Amino acid sequence: MAVAVVLAGSAVLVPRLVSGAEPARDHLAVAAVRPSVLVDVQGAVIEEFTGDCAASRNAYLCERVRAELSASDATLVRRGDLTIRTAIDPRVQRAVEQAVERHVDPGDEPVAAQAVIAPGTGEIKALATRGGHPGGAHHSSGVQQGTSAMVYPLAAALESGMRLDDGLSTGDGYQAPAYASFKNCAGESVGDPTHTVVNRTDDGAAFTTLRSGTVAAENTFFMKLTETVGLCESVKMAQRLGLARADGAPLQEYETFALGVNEVDAVAVASSYATLAARGRHCAPRVVTEVIADGGVVRAFPPACEQELEAPVADAVTAVLAQALAASPLEGLGRDAAGMDGTADAFTAAGYAGYTPDLASAVSLGFPSGGVRRTLTDVTIGGRRHQEVSGTDVAGAIWKESMRAALAGTPETPFTALDETRFGGCRKACPPG
Repeated sequence: MAVAVVLAGSAVLVPRLVSGAEPARDHLAVAAVRPSVLVDVQGAVIEEFTGDCAASRNAYLCERVRAELSASDATLVRRGDLTIRTAIDPRVQRAVEQAVERHVDPGDEPVAAQAVIAPGTGEIKALATRGGHPGGAHHSSGVQQGTSAMVYPLAAALESGMRLDDGLSTGDGYQAPAYASFKNCAGESVGDPTHTVVNRTDDGAAFTTLRSGTVAAENTFFMKLTETVGLCESVKMAQRLGLARADGAPLQEYETFALGVNEVDAVAVASSYATLAARGRHCAPRVVTEVIADGGVVRAFPPACEQELEAPVADAVTAVLAQALAASPLEGLGRDAAGMDGTADAFTAAGYAGYTPDLASAVSLGFPSGGVRRTLTDVTIGGRRHQEVSGTDVAGAIWKESMRAALAGTPETPFTALDETRFGGCRKACPPG
């Protein structure tokens, strides 16, 4: 006969001794299986890991770990007694958590999420989320990227031979000249001449350059630019840099691709910007670095990197995004940094993405639960009422504060200077006159 004894949270069968009887040799106690644990880059325990992320104090991290383990070996998710070493840097993680907590309350309806990635390795250094309900919420379902997606046709234009002061004549409204003005990667016509895209501000018709259009995040200019360089080329550039939809489906190839209509996760956005920070070298994002059992490595997760964009082209994108950050309400970090507002159409979501040579980060804010689409208008976040929320508001403030704290006391690495001979001035489409 045996009785159940609880050890370390597990029920174990132990033989009950009957008077005058010896326990059977083959009826030995079954060893308790301890839960696996997540540890940070310094080896400190973050929390236990069972694969059930609903009750996790770090649901965003837990879900990311579960996804990476499942993609490698699904048995690692269910197996216990593992030490799962992650790339989480406690200093960076603390900076992110504190910034998110300063601006978002647990009971706020919108969910804020932030991911920080090391350019050149793909290591995820921090993940945090807050809002949605009193217990916090994960953000793996993603929200619309918004205008930070403008970087993809910008990079495609520079790769095609355009220079920073090449431009296009634009107005406050854009309509596709024909259905065939935009073709997806299957060669299908996806333009919509019945739809008008407008700018957030009424600036009138003007000649807009790659530089000025990016700094202003001008919708009509990027519609015209996507038409000029090609929708498929813009989508492929996003994929090369590391962008992917949160639901695993292919990126939606609409004419408004540059306005960030795809619902993406903060990790994917941060990853694509980390590629620019690494001068065109894309490294697949990963939070798990190795799995250890009985003192030995069961599975390692080394960097997986490819040069996806010519370094001088990436440097040219960086030069423009550095100007965009400096001209924004965020102004900068006091060191070389680049960034882009991520306001979605009709304020359905808001985000900010940016980087230094050493860290890339993206913050998203929105309603990722699905169903009826809601907007960030007339909404309370962090105890403050907002008539409407743009990317440089809550998300931008979180990005700036967390990046400053994460980088404080670290060496200031400069960006590589723009190749003025190749990208300075204009060549293909100069201002009229």
